[in-house]
Amino acid sequence: MATSISRWYALGALAFGTLAVGLDTTVLSVALPTLAEDLHASTGDLQWFTSAYLLVLAAALLPAGLLGDRLGRKRMLLGALLLFGVASVACAYAQNAGQLIAARAALGLGAAVVMPLSGAVLTVLFAPAERARAMSIWVTASALGIPLGPLLGGWLLDNFWWGSVFLINVPVVVAGVLAIALWLPESRGERHGRLDVPGVLLSTAGLVAVTYGIIEAGDRGWTDARSLVTAAAGTVLLAGFVLWQRRAAAPLIDLTLFRSAAFTWGAVLVTVAGFAMLGLLFALPQLFSAVGGQDAFGSGLRLLPVIGGLVLGARVGEKLTSRLGVRTVVAAGLALIAVSSFAGATTGPRTGYGFIAGWITLTGLGLGLTMPPAMNAALGALDPARSGVGNALLQAVRQVGGAVGVAVLGTVLNSAYRDRLDLAGLPAPAAEAVRDSASAGVAVAGRLADPALLRSVQAAFTHGMDRSLVVAGVVALAGTVLALLFLPGRAAPPVESRPAVLAESGV
Repeated sequence: MATSISRWYALGALAFGTLAVGLDTTVLSVALPTLAEDLHASTGDLQWFTSAYLLVLAAALLPAGLLGDRLGRKRMLLGALLLFGVASVACAYAQNAGQLIAARAALGLGAAVVMPLSGAVLTVLFAPAERARAMSIWVTASALGIPLGPLLGGWLLDNFWWGSVFLINVPVVVAGVLAIALWLPESRGERHGRLDVPGVLLSTAGLVAVTYGIIEAGDRGWTDARSLVTAAAGTVLLAGFVLWQRRAAAPLIDLTLFRSAAFTWGAVLVTVAGFAMLGLLFALPQLFSAVGGQDAFGSGLRLLPVIGGLVLGARVGEKLTSRLGVRTVVAAGLALIAVSSFAGATTGPRTGYGFIAGWITLTGLGLGLTMPPAMNAALGALDPARSGVGNALLQAVRQVGGAVGVAVLGTVLNSAYRDRLDLAGLPAPAAEAVRDSASAGVAVAGRLADPALLRSVQAAFTHGMDRSLVVAGVVALAGTVLALLFLPGRAAPPVESRPAVLAESGV
């Protein structure tokens, strides 16, 4: 093991890297209206600004974990952060939509390496007694970027040009690179055996197809044939990947990991929590903007109770897990998410921010109680020699689960919003614009000086958000039951005990 002080310095370096990825998850949302105007981007272009990042991220997670185990995690992390920084600059200075889409894809590739390998290194740096605390710090750093993205992005858009929302990644990346170079020891997993090329191709193609189908279904609706066929084809490819892994001489992933209840259910439950979190973060900025009339910076400020609750929940959860066990803490966290979601489902267009801040704080507390212990339970079951690809598998499940959350909850919100609108007497072009989104509806009502239409748009949006929160609450409640039934009460030992290969002295 590394010295006690250097381990925590290394954790700080990893936190900087995941913070950069977290920032990029949400910072783009506040810039989309400006990008549409300055880059003459179509609606399809705007969708691909987000989708290109998600698709590459989901597709590259498993190969990235494998390569980190084989080539060295420190080396791969340094290269990925440098790529992330360069791609951020390329995004900032893109001259057209095509250039920005390509740069966003490169960002996704860098994030695909940072996410699994930074988590994998924790299993090497920290003994089980310290790992829970390290995991809560790491998860909190990643989550911190989510509300900070709109906050910083909104302030930058109010004061600088749109490219500045991407340049905020650069100082974070520089700090991360320097810290990793100084304090993170090199580590590797297994380096013998052949590369599982069929496994890489099947997993990549399957994850791309599933993620693309889900994203398209969220935009086109769940009855869209092309979206459903694409997602189904991806599911078939992933089933073929699993079958291949059972017979491959040197498989990409070790399916025996799923014999561990801690790994399997830790992965499932952290995905359930992510489903609720991403659905919430999809709806709240629109609520604050379209219903509350806030600008981008004001919307970001109003998201801070989520992260405050998450930080507090993570700290409390760390202490409670050692006393009560992971099953009790995770179940309590998911139950709190369910209760807060059901409370939030009573939000109306005239609801004050005090009530909203209260229930989103409770949601943050639930997320803090759920995510670090569930992640630690899953990672604690990994063999350190295969922790890179094992953590990549965990992150891939989370990523696809997050895409499902945004697509499902977004579809519920949009469908209920459109059903509740009163568009009587509006010209067809104006009515179509109002149906597109609540923000467009508010803009149309302003241009027409129509207060009745404005009230209809705001009431319809809160109705749609309430419906999506009910769905999120039901999913969280189901997760509570699953945690109580299947999650082990205490962290289990790793599936195997082969030591990881450490390439530097002092570890």
